[in-house]
Amino acid sequence: MKYNIQDIMKYLPHRYPFLLIDRVESVSDDLTTAVVIKNITANEPQFQGHFPECPVMPGVLIIESMAQACAVLALARLTEEQRNDGSLYFFAGIDNARFKKVVQPGDQLKIHCHFLKDRAGIGKFEATAMVDDQVACVATMMCARRKMD
Repeated sequence: MKYNIQDIMKYLPHRYPFLLIDRVESVSDDLTTAVVIKNITANEPQFQGHFPECPVMPGVLIIESMAQACAVLALARLTEEQRNDGSLYFFAGIDNARFKKVVQPGDQLKIHCHFLKDRAGIGKFEATAMVDDQVACVATMMCARRKMD
């Protein structure tokens, strides 16, 4: 499966300036892995202050991009009925996050997500963000599916 930005916006409630993924290149047939793209552009609002003379993608936004990529995979695993029941996925935890490479405008993050397990509506994923085949960030992430009132 591939998703363009319109498809992603059907899955995720995020919108500009906080929708931080651009395309889903693939979701495996068994719904355990996904590859998601985030294009880093100089006109993104964080670069006005982080840092104007040497723009660097903040680590928390790299992590958020990875979390959104994992959320798309989590949602792909649900039935249509489950996706439309008024629930949202919330970022629930992060372990073993490591930043290995500076990410700057002009880079493209290729985020590899791997589903590990789901227990009581909390999904656990391994995520790796790559730039030009170099690891930029790795983390184990958890997201909780919760019904909104």
